Amino acid sequence: MYPLNYLANQLSNASENDKSRVFAVLPDNTEINYGDLFENAEKVAAALVASGLQPGDRVAAQVEKSITTIQLYLGCVIAGGVFLPLNTDYTPPEVEYFLVDASPTIFVCTPEKEGALKPVTIKANVTTVLTLSPDGKQGSLVDACAAQQTGFEAIPRTADDLAAILYTSGTTGRSKGAMLTHKALASNAHTLAKVWHFSESDRLIHALPIFHIHGLFVAINVTLSAGSSLFLLPKFDIDTILKLFSDATVLMGVPTFYVRLLKSQALTHDAVQNMRLFISGSAPLLSETHAQWLDKTGHAILERYGMTETNMNTSNPYVGERRPGTVGKPLPDVEVKITHPDTGETLPIDGIGHIQVRGPNVFCGYWKMPKKTAEELSPDGWFLTGDIGVLDASGYLSIVGRSKDLIISGGYNVYPKEVELIIDDINGVVESAVIGVPHPDFGEAVVAVVITKDDVNEEKIKSITKQNLAGYKQPKKVIFIDELPRNTMGKVQKLALRERFDDLYPKK
Repeated sequence: MYPLNYLANQLSNASENDKSRVFAVLPDNTEINYGDLFENAEKVAAALVASGLQPGDRVAAQVEKSITTIQLYLGCVIAGGVFLPLNTDYTPPEVEYFLVDASPTIFVCTPEKEGALKPVTIKANVTTVLTLSPDGKQGSLVDACAAQQTGFEAIPRTADDLAAILYTSGTTGRSKGAMLTHKALASNAHTLAKVWHFSESDRLIHALPIFHIHGLFVAINVTLSAGSSLFLLPKFDIDTILKLFSDATVLMGVPTFYVRLLKSQALTHDAVQNMRLFISGSAPLLSETHAQWLDKTGHAILERYGMTETNMNTSNPYVGERRPGTVGKPLPDVEVKITHPDTGETLPIDGIGHIQVRGPNVFCGYWKMPKKTAEELSPDGWFLTGDIGVLDASGYLSIVGRSKDLIISGGYNVYPKEVELIIDDINGVVESAVIGVPHPDFGEAVVAVVITKDDVNEEKIKSITKQNLAGYKQPKKVIFIDELPRNTMGKVQKLALRERFDDLYPKK
Protein backbone atom coordinates (compact mmCIF):
# COMPACT_ATOMS: atom_id res chain seq x y z
CA MET A 1 0.00 0.00 0.00
CA TYR A 2 2.93 2.31 0.78
CA PRO A 3 5.85 0.81 -1.17
CA LEU A 4 8.22 3.75 -0.63
CA ASN A 5 7.64 4.09 3.13
CA TYR A 6 9.37 1.16 4.85
CA LEU A 7 7.41 0.87 8.12
CA ALA A 8 4.02 1.96 6.73
CA ASN A 9 4.39 -0.65 4.00
CA GLN A 10 5.17 -3.37 6.53
CA LEU A 11 2.20 -2.47 8.74
CA SER A 12 -0.31 -2.31 5.87
CA ASN A 13 0.71 -5.35 3.82
CA ALA A 14 -1.35 -7.92 5.71
CA SER A 15 -4.62 -6.02 5.20
CA GLU A 16 -4.03 -4.75 1.68
CA ASN A 17 -6.26 -7.33 0.00
CA ASP A 18 -9.10 -7.16 2.53
CA LYS A 19 -9.64 -3.67 3.85
CA SER A 20 -13.09 -4.56 5.17
CA ARG A 21 -11.55 -6.74 7.89
CA VAL A 22 -12.07 -5.37 11.40
CA PHE A 23 -9.00 -3.82 12.98
CA ALA A 24 -10.48 -2.63 16.27
CA VAL A 25 -13.59 -2.94 18.38
CA LEU A 26 -13.92 0.28 20.37
CA PRO A 27 -15.25 0.66 23.95
CA ASP A 28 -18.73 1.53 22.63
CA ASN A 29 -18.64 -1.62 20.44
CA THR A 30 -18.13 0.44 17.28
CA GLU A 31 -15.96 -1.39 14.78
CA ILE A 32 -13.30 0.20 12.58
CA ASN A 33 -11.97 -1.74 9.63
CA TYR A 34 -8.52 -1.60 8.09
CA GLY A 35 -9.68 0.51 5.17
CA ASP A 36 -11.03 3.23 7.46
CA LEU A 37 -8.01 2.98 9.75
CA PHE A 38 -5.51 3.77 7.03
CA GLU A 39 -7.76 6.26 5.24
CA ASN A 40 -8.06 8.24 8.47
CA ALA A 41 -4.32 7.86 9.11
CA GLU A 42 -3.67 9.37 5.67
CA LYS A 43 -5.85 12.35 6.59
CA VAL A 44 -3.81 12.77 9.76
CA ALA A 45 -0.65 12.65 7.64
CA ALA A 46 -2.05 15.34 5.33
CA ALA A 47 -3.03 17.48 8.33
CA LEU A 48 0.46 17.17 9.83
CA VAL A 49 2.12 18.17 6.56
CA ALA A 50 -0.30 21.09 6.23
CA SER A 51 0.76 22.13 9.74
CA GLY A 52 4.40 22.34 8.65
CA LEU A 53 5.77 18.83 9.18
CA GLN A 54 8.83 18.02 7.11
CA PRO A 55 10.43 14.55 6.74
CA GLY A 56 12.37 13.74 9.90
CA ASP A 57 10.54 16.31 12.05
CA ARG A 58 9.28 15.15 15.44
CA VAL A 59 5.62 14.94 16.41
CA ALA A 60 5.20 14.80 20.18
CA ALA A 61 1.91 13.63 21.65
CA GLN A 62 0.56 13.59 25.19
CA VAL A 63 -2.95 12.34 24.58
CA GLU A 64 -5.28 9.69 25.93
CA LYS A 65 -5.72 6.25 24.38
CA SER A 66 -8.14 6.24 21.45
CA ILE A 67 -8.38 4.99 17.89
CA THR A 68 -7.47 8.51 16.76
CA THR A 69 -4.23 8.29 18.75
CA ILE A 70 -3.32 5.13 16.85
CA GLN A 71 -4.14 6.93 13.61
CA LEU A 72 -1.93 9.81 14.76
CA TYR A 73 0.97 7.38 15.15
CA LEU A 74 0.35 5.83 11.73
CA GLY A 75 -0.24 9.23 10.15
CA CYS A 76 3.06 10.50 11.51
CA VAL A 77 4.88 7.50 9.99
CA ILE A 78 3.08 7.93 6.63
CA ALA A 79 3.98 11.66 6.63
CA GLY A 80 7.66 10.85 7.17
CA GLY A 81 7.71 12.20 10.72
CA VAL A 82 9.22 10.83 13.92
CA PHE A 83 6.63 9.90 16.53
CA LEU A 84 7.30 10.88 20.16
CA PRO A 85 4.62 9.55 22.54
CA LEU A 86 4.60 10.93 26.09
CA ASN A 87 3.12 9.40 29.22
CA THR A 88 -0.24 11.02 29.93
CA ASP A 89 0.73 11.29 33.59
CA TYR A 90 3.72 13.54 32.97
CA THR A 91 3.56 16.95 34.64
CA PRO A 92 4.34 20.21 32.77
CA PRO A 93 7.93 20.30 34.16
CA GLU A 94 8.51 16.79 32.83
CA VAL A 95 6.94 17.57 29.45
CA GLU A 96 9.12 20.66 29.19
CA TYR A 97 12.29 18.60 29.24
CA PHE A 98 11.11 16.33 26.41
CA LEU A 99 9.91 19.16 24.20
CA VAL A 100 13.02 21.26 24.68
CA ASP A 101 15.28 18.26 24.09
CA ALA A 102 13.47 16.77 21.08
CA SER A 103 12.39 20.12 19.55
CA PRO A 104 9.25 18.76 17.86
CA THR A 105 7.60 20.75 15.09
CA ILE A 106 4.14 19.66 16.26
CA PHE A 107 2.82 18.88 19.73
CA VAL A 108 -0.58 17.24 20.30
CA CYS A 109 -2.22 17.38 23.73
CA THR A 110 -5.69 17.24 25.26
CA PRO A 111 -7.70 20.50 25.23
CA GLU A 112 -7.71 20.47 29.03
CA LYS A 113 -3.91 20.62 29.19
CA GLU A 114 -3.33 23.12 26.40
CA GLY A 115 -3.40 26.15 28.70
CA ALA A 116 -1.06 24.71 31.31
CA LEU A 117 1.36 23.54 28.64
CA LYS A 118 1.39 26.75 26.61
CA PRO A 119 4.43 28.23 28.42
CA VAL A 120 6.23 24.93 27.86
CA THR A 121 5.52 24.87 24.11
CA ILE A 122 6.63 28.49 23.79
CA LYS A 123 9.89 27.75 25.59
CA ALA A 124 10.46 24.71 23.35
CA ASN A 125 9.71 26.74 20.20
CA VAL A 126 7.02 24.30 19.08
CA THR A 127 5.65 25.56 15.77
CA THR A 128 2.17 24.04 15.97
CA VAL A 129 0.05 22.86 18.90
CA LEU A 130 -2.94 20.66 18.11
CA THR A 131 -5.50 19.21 20.50
CA LEU A 132 -7.24 15.85 20.74
CA SER A 133 -9.99 15.08 23.24
CA PRO A 134 -9.67 11.98 25.46
CA ASP A 135 -12.23 10.08 23.37
CA GLY A 136 -10.44 11.06 20.17
CA LYS A 137 -13.53 12.61 18.63
CA GLN A 138 -12.90 16.32 19.09
CA GLY A 139 -10.07 18.84 19.00
CA SER A 140 -8.17 20.89 16.48
CA LEU A 141 -6.44 17.77 15.13
CA VAL A 142 -9.82 16.24 14.30
CA ASP A 143 -10.91 19.50 12.65
CA ALA A 144 -7.69 19.63 10.63
CA CYS A 145 -8.21 16.05 9.44
CA ALA A 146 -11.80 16.76 8.40
CA ALA A 147 -10.52 19.43 6.02
CA GLN A 148 -8.21 16.99 4.21
CA GLN A 149 -8.87 14.98 1.07
CA THR A 150 -8.41 11.21 0.94
CA GLY A 151 -5.52 9.58 -0.88
CA PHE A 152 -2.43 11.10 0.72
CA GLU A 153 0.70 9.70 -0.89
CA ALA A 154 3.10 8.43 1.76
CA ILE A 155 6.41 10.26 2.13
CA PRO A 156 9.32 7.98 1.13
CA ARG A 157 11.28 6.64 4.10
CA THR A 158 14.01 4.01 4.14
CA ALA A 159 14.70 1.22 6.61
CA ASP A 160 17.35 3.35 8.33
CA ASP A 161 15.25 6.49 8.73
CA LEU A 162 13.90 7.32 12.20
CA ALA A 163 10.31 6.33 12.93
CA ALA A 164 10.11 7.15 16.63
CA ILE A 165 11.90 8.48 19.67
CA LEU A 166 10.95 7.04 23.05
CA TYR A 167 12.44 8.49 26.20
CA THR A 168 13.85 6.21 28.85
CA SER A 169 14.92 7.72 32.17
CA GLY A 170 18.61 7.89 32.96
CA THR A 171 20.22 7.10 36.29
CA THR A 172 21.72 10.59 36.25
CA GLY A 173 18.22 12.05 36.26
CA ARG A 174 18.36 13.05 32.61
CA SER A 175 16.05 11.10 30.31
CA LYS A 176 17.52 9.62 27.14
CA GLY A 177 15.70 9.59 23.81
CA ALA A 178 16.06 6.16 22.21
CA MET A 179 15.99 6.55 18.42
CA LEU A 180 14.09 3.73 16.71
CA THR A 181 14.30 3.22 12.96
CA HIS A 182 11.70 1.94 10.52
CA LYS A 183 13.68 -1.31 10.31
CA ALA A 184 13.84 -1.77 14.08
CA LEU A 185 10.06 -1.52 14.46
CA ALA A 186 9.11 -3.40 11.29
CA SER A 187 11.48 -6.32 11.82
CA ASN A 188 10.43 -6.85 15.42
CA ALA A 189 6.73 -6.75 14.60
CA HIS A 190 7.19 -9.30 11.81
CA THR A 191 9.28 -11.59 14.03
CA LEU A 192 6.88 -11.47 16.99
CA ALA A 193 3.83 -12.10 14.81
CA LYS A 194 5.56 -15.19 13.48
CA VAL A 195 6.96 -16.66 16.72
CA TRP A 196 3.69 -16.04 18.60
CA HIS A 197 1.65 -17.56 15.73
CA PHE A 198 -0.53 -14.50 15.14
CA SER A 199 -3.03 -14.82 12.28
CA GLU A 200 -5.97 -12.95 10.76
CA SER A 201 -8.33 -14.81 13.10
CA ASP A 202 -6.71 -13.51 16.29
CA ARG A 203 -8.45 -10.99 18.52
CA LEU A 204 -6.17 -9.28 21.02
CA ILE A 205 -7.36 -7.76 24.29
CA HIS A 206 -5.54 -4.41 24.36
CA ALA A 207 -5.67 -2.90 27.84
CA LEU A 208 -2.17 -1.38 27.85
CA PRO A 209 -1.27 2.31 27.54
CA ILE A 210 -0.03 3.27 24.08
CA PHE A 211 2.70 5.72 25.03
CA HIS A 212 5.38 3.07 25.50
CA ILE A 213 6.90 0.23 23.54
CA HIS A 214 4.72 -2.57 24.93
CA GLY A 215 1.30 -1.14 24.19
CA LEU A 216 2.24 0.66 20.98
CA PHE A 217 5.03 -1.11 19.15
CA VAL A 218 4.42 -4.66 20.38
CA ALA A 219 0.63 -4.86 20.64
CA ILE A 220 -0.36 -2.49 17.81
CA ASN A 221 2.42 -3.31 15.35
CA VAL A 222 2.05 -7.07 15.78
CA THR A 223 -1.71 -6.81 15.23
CA LEU A 224 -1.19 -4.77 12.07
CA SER A 225 1.55 -7.04 10.77
CA ALA A 226 -0.68 -10.10 11.14
CA GLY A 227 -3.85 -8.43 9.88
CA SER A 228 -5.63 -9.47 13.07
CA SER A 229 -7.98 -7.43 15.24
CA LEU A 230 -8.11 -6.09 18.77
CA PHE A 231 -10.45 -4.94 21.50
CA LEU A 232 -9.27 -1.41 22.33
CA LEU A 233 -9.88 -0.85 26.05
CA PRO A 234 -9.24 2.57 27.61
CA LYS A 235 -7.56 0.90 30.59
CA PHE A 236 -7.23 -2.35 32.49
CA ASP A 237 -10.57 -3.45 33.89
CA ILE A 238 -11.00 -6.92 35.40
CA ASP A 239 -14.72 -7.34 34.68
CA THR A 240 -14.41 -6.19 31.08
CA ILE A 241 -11.46 -8.47 30.37
CA LEU A 242 -13.16 -11.48 31.95
CA LYS A 243 -16.16 -10.91 29.66
CA LEU A 244 -13.94 -10.56 26.59
CA PHE A 245 -12.22 -13.90 27.19
CA SER A 246 -15.11 -15.63 25.39
CA ASP A 247 -14.53 -13.60 22.19
CA ALA A 248 -10.79 -12.88 22.29
CA THR A 249 -7.80 -15.15 21.66
CA VAL A 250 -4.80 -13.27 23.09
CA LEU A 251 -4.05 -11.07 26.09
CA MET A 252 -0.88 -9.00 26.36
CA GLY A 253 -0.25 -7.61 29.81
CA VAL A 254 2.13 -6.75 32.60
CA PRO A 255 2.45 -9.02 35.67
CA THR A 256 0.07 -6.75 37.60
CA PHE A 257 -2.73 -7.70 35.16
CA TYR A 258 -2.35 -11.37 35.99
CA VAL A 259 -1.98 -10.83 39.73
CA ARG A 260 -5.26 -8.92 39.80
CA LEU A 261 -7.13 -11.32 37.53
CA LEU A 262 -6.11 -14.22 39.76
CA LYS A 263 -8.10 -12.65 42.60
CA SER A 264 -11.35 -13.11 40.66
CA GLN A 265 -13.49 -16.18 41.30
CA ALA A 266 -14.69 -15.89 37.70
CA LEU A 267 -11.27 -16.88 36.38
CA THR A 268 -11.58 -20.58 35.54
CA HIS A 269 -10.58 -23.10 32.87
CA ASP A 270 -13.98 -22.67 31.23
CA ALA A 271 -13.75 -18.87 31.23
CA VAL A 272 -10.61 -18.91 29.07
CA GLN A 273 -11.36 -21.87 26.81
CA ASN A 274 -11.45 -19.59 23.74
CA MET A 275 -8.07 -18.01 24.59
CA ARG A 276 -4.92 -19.39 22.96
CA LEU A 277 -2.19 -17.19 24.43
CA PHE A 278 -1.37 -15.06 27.48
CA ILE A 279 1.77 -12.90 27.17
CA SER A 280 3.51 -11.02 29.98
CA GLY A 281 6.27 -8.43 29.88
CA SER A 282 7.57 -5.01 31.02
CA ALA A 283 8.45 -6.41 34.46
CA PRO A 284 9.52 -9.76 35.94
CA LEU A 285 6.73 -12.31 36.36
CA LEU A 286 6.95 -14.19 39.64
CA SER A 287 7.19 -17.98 39.32
CA GLU A 288 4.37 -18.11 41.87
CA THR A 289 2.10 -16.08 39.57
CA HIS A 290 3.01 -18.36 36.66
CA ALA A 291 2.10 -21.45 38.70
CA GLN A 292 -1.16 -20.00 40.00
CA TRP A 293 -2.25 -18.98 36.49
CA LEU A 294 -1.49 -22.43 35.13
CA ASP A 295 -3.48 -24.01 37.95
CA LYS A 296 -6.54 -21.76 37.54
CA THR A 297 -6.66 -21.60 33.74
CA GLY A 298 -4.63 -24.45 32.32
CA HIS A 299 -2.53 -21.90 30.38
CA ALA A 300 1.19 -21.26 30.86
CA ILE A 301 1.88 -17.53 30.59
CA LEU A 302 4.44 -16.72 27.89
CA GLU A 303 7.01 -14.32 29.31
CA ARG A 304 9.30 -12.28 27.06
CA TYR A 305 12.04 -9.70 27.50
CA GLY A 306 12.52 -6.35 25.86
CA MET A 307 13.23 -2.71 26.51
CA THR A 308 12.76 0.70 24.96
CA GLU A 309 16.09 0.62 23.16
CA THR A 310 15.69 -2.83 21.64
CA ASN A 311 12.01 -3.70 21.28
CA MET A 312 11.74 -7.42 22.13
CA ASN A 313 14.86 -9.56 22.49
CA THR A 314 13.77 -12.96 23.79
CA SER A 315 10.61 -14.98 24.27
CA ASN A 316 9.56 -18.22 25.83
CA PRO A 317 8.44 -20.57 23.05
CA TYR A 318 4.93 -20.75 21.69
CA VAL A 319 5.40 -24.49 21.22
CA GLY A 320 7.61 -25.95 23.90
CA GLU A 321 8.43 -25.37 27.54
CA ARG A 322 7.60 -21.96 28.96
CA ARG A 323 9.92 -21.92 31.92
CA PRO A 324 8.86 -19.88 34.96
CA GLY A 325 11.52 -17.42 36.07
CA THR A 326 13.05 -17.16 32.59
CA VAL A 327 12.38 -14.85 29.66
CA GLY A 328 12.96 -17.57 27.10
CA LYS A 329 15.35 -17.79 24.18
CA PRO A 330 16.67 -15.11 21.81
CA LEU A 331 14.29 -14.29 18.96
CA PRO A 332 15.27 -15.74 15.55
CA ASP A 333 17.01 -12.56 14.34
CA VAL A 334 18.42 -11.48 17.72
CA GLU A 335 21.75 -12.40 19.31
CA VAL A 336 22.22 -12.42 23.09
CA LYS A 337 25.48 -12.83 24.98
CA ILE A 338 26.56 -12.60 28.61
CA THR A 339 29.76 -10.67 29.24
CA HIS A 340 32.13 -10.22 32.17
CA PRO A 341 31.33 -6.96 34.01
CA ASP A 342 34.98 -5.90 34.10
CA THR A 343 36.65 -7.36 31.00
CA GLY A 344 33.72 -7.46 28.57
CA GLU A 345 34.67 -11.02 27.58
CA THR A 346 31.85 -13.36 26.59
CA LEU A 347 31.13 -15.78 29.43
CA PRO A 348 30.49 -19.51 29.04
CA ILE A 349 27.12 -21.19 29.65
CA ASP A 350 25.73 -20.51 33.15
CA GLY A 351 28.08 -17.55 33.62
CA ILE A 352 26.44 -14.54 35.28
CA GLY A 353 27.19 -11.14 33.80
CA HIS A 354 26.00 -8.24 31.65
CA ILE A 355 23.31 -8.98 29.07
CA GLN A 356 24.19 -7.66 25.61
CA VAL A 357 21.97 -7.91 22.54
CA ARG A 358 22.40 -7.36 18.81
CA GLY A 359 19.95 -7.47 15.92
CA PRO A 360 17.78 -5.42 13.55
CA ASN A 361 15.52 -4.62 16.52
CA VAL A 362 18.17 -2.55 18.31
CA PHE A 363 17.96 1.24 18.34
CA CYS A 364 20.50 3.40 16.52
CA GLY A 365 21.50 5.60 19.45
CA TYR A 366 20.34 8.19 21.97
CA TRP A 367 19.01 11.49 20.65
CA LYS A 368 21.71 14.18 20.86
CA MET A 369 23.81 12.03 23.23
CA PRO A 370 26.70 10.62 21.17
CA LYS A 371 28.88 9.99 24.22
CA LYS A 372 26.19 7.97 25.98
CA THR A 373 25.48 6.11 22.75
CA ALA A 374 29.15 5.17 22.41
CA GLU A 375 29.19 3.89 26.00
CA GLU A 376 26.26 1.53 25.53
CA LEU A 377 26.15 0.71 21.80
CA SER A 378 29.30 -0.75 20.27
CA PRO A 379 30.41 -0.05 16.68
CA ASP A 380 29.51 -3.62 15.71
CA GLY A 381 25.97 -3.29 17.05
CA TRP A 382 26.06 -4.84 20.53
CA PHE A 383 23.90 -3.00 23.09
CA LEU A 384 24.81 -3.16 26.77
CA THR A 385 21.36 -3.50 28.37
CA GLY A 386 22.34 -2.77 31.95
CA ASP A 387 20.67 -6.00 33.07
CA ILE A 388 22.50 -8.89 34.70
CA GLY A 389 21.61 -12.35 33.48
CA VAL A 390 22.58 -15.92 32.73
CA LEU A 391 22.08 -18.19 29.70
CA ASP A 392 21.64 -21.89 30.43
CA ALA A 393 22.63 -24.85 28.26
CA SER A 394 19.20 -24.87 26.59
CA GLY A 395 19.50 -21.23 25.56
CA TYR A 396 16.99 -19.86 28.08
CA LEU A 397 17.81 -16.44 29.52
CA SER A 398 17.20 -15.58 33.15
CA ILE A 399 17.51 -12.03 34.45
CA VAL A 400 19.04 -12.15 37.89
CA GLY A 401 19.43 -8.46 38.64
CA ARG A 402 20.03 -4.99 37.31
CA SER A 403 23.33 -3.22 37.17
CA LYS A 404 21.46 0.01 37.72
CA ASP A 405 18.95 0.70 40.45
CA LEU A 406 15.94 0.60 38.16
CA ILE A 407 12.57 0.15 39.86
CA ILE A 408 9.74 -1.47 37.87
CA SER A 409 6.39 -0.59 39.43
CA GLY A 410 3.26 -1.88 37.72
CA GLY A 411 5.22 -2.36 34.51
CA TYR A 412 6.62 1.19 34.46
CA ASN A 413 10.29 2.04 34.78
CA VAL A 414 11.23 4.35 37.64
CA TYR A 415 14.80 5.58 37.95
CA PRO A 416 15.58 6.55 41.55
CA LYS A 417 17.84 9.47 40.71
CA GLU A 418 15.01 11.39 39.07
CA VAL A 419 12.89 11.09 42.24
CA GLU A 420 15.83 11.82 44.52
CA LEU A 421 16.60 15.08 42.73
CA ILE A 422 13.09 16.34 43.50
CA ILE A 423 13.19 15.25 47.15
CA ASP A 424 16.72 16.55 47.79
CA ASP A 425 15.64 19.98 46.59
CA ILE A 426 13.04 20.29 49.35
CA ASN A 427 14.03 22.65 52.16
CA GLY A 428 14.95 20.67 55.23
CA VAL A 429 15.95 17.52 53.37
CA VAL A 430 19.61 16.56 53.82
CA GLU A 431 19.66 13.51 51.56
CA SER A 432 17.42 10.83 50.15
CA ALA A 433 17.71 7.34 48.72
CA VAL A 434 14.87 5.97 46.62
CA ILE A 435 14.49 2.20 46.43
CA GLY A 436 12.05 -0.39 45.18
CA VAL A 437 10.62 -2.91 47.65
CA PRO A 438 8.44 -5.96 46.95
CA HIS A 439 4.74 -5.16 46.55
CA PRO A 440 2.00 -7.79 46.10
CA ASP A 441 0.19 -5.81 43.40
CA PHE A 442 2.71 -3.57 41.63
CA GLY A 443 5.69 -5.92 41.79
CA GLU A 444 7.77 -3.15 43.33
CA ALA A 445 6.73 -0.05 45.25
CA VAL A 446 8.68 3.21 45.17
CA VAL A 447 9.92 4.05 48.68
CA ALA A 448 11.88 7.13 49.69
CA VAL A 449 14.33 6.85 52.59
CA VAL A 450 15.06 10.38 53.80
CA ILE A 451 17.38 12.22 56.18
CA THR A 452 16.16 15.63 57.38
CA LYS A 453 17.44 18.46 59.53
CA ASP A 454 14.19 20.37 59.91
CA ASP A 455 10.51 19.60 60.32
CA VAL A 456 9.80 17.83 57.02
CA ASN A 457 7.06 15.23 57.08
CA GLU A 458 5.82 12.56 54.70
CA GLU A 459 2.85 14.66 53.62
CA LYS A 460 5.09 17.51 52.44
CA ILE A 461 7.37 15.22 50.45
CA LYS A 462 4.46 13.45 48.81
CA SER A 463 2.81 16.76 47.97
CA ILE A 464 5.91 18.14 46.24
CA THR A 465 6.67 14.93 44.34
CA LYS A 466 3.04 14.85 43.20
CA GLN A 467 3.48 18.30 41.65
CA ASN A 468 6.60 17.31 39.76
CA LEU A 469 6.40 13.61 38.95
CA ALA A 470 4.07 11.20 37.20
CA GLY A 471 1.99 9.11 39.59
CA TYR A 472 3.91 5.87 39.13
CA LYS A 473 7.17 7.63 40.10
CA GLN A 474 5.83 9.10 43.34
CA PRO A 475 6.89 7.39 46.59
CA LYS A 476 4.21 5.20 48.07
CA LYS A 477 5.93 5.51 51.44
CA VAL A 478 8.48 7.88 52.95
CA ILE A 479 10.73 6.56 55.71
CA PHE A 480 12.86 8.83 57.89
CA ILE A 481 16.18 7.56 59.28
CA ASP A 482 19.23 9.19 60.85
CA GLU A 483 21.92 7.91 58.49
CA LEU A 484 22.14 6.13 55.14
CA PRO A 485 24.30 2.98 54.97
CA ARG A 486 27.47 3.48 52.91
CA ASN A 487 30.39 1.42 51.70
CA THR A 488 34.06 2.30 52.17
CA MET A 489 33.93 4.50 49.06
CA GLY A 490 31.06 6.50 50.52
CA LYS A 491 28.44 5.15 48.10
CA VAL A 492 24.95 4.60 49.52
CA GLN A 493 24.27 0.88 49.84
CA LYS A 494 20.81 0.60 48.41
CA LEU A 495 20.88 -3.18 48.60
CA ALA A 496 21.13 -2.88 52.39
CA LEU A 497 18.15 -0.53 52.39
CA ARG A 498 16.11 -2.89 50.22
CA GLU A 499 16.91 -5.77 52.56
CA ARG A 500 16.05 -3.70 55.61
CA PHE A 501 12.65 -2.63 54.28
CA ASP A 502 11.86 -5.79 52.34
CA ASP A 503 8.78 -6.53 54.47
CA LEU A 504 7.07 -3.12 54.27
CA TYR A 505 4.19 -4.72 52.38
CA PRO A 506 2.57 -8.07 53.14
CA LYS A 507 3.68 -11.02 51.04
CA LYS A 508 1.07 -12.97 49.15
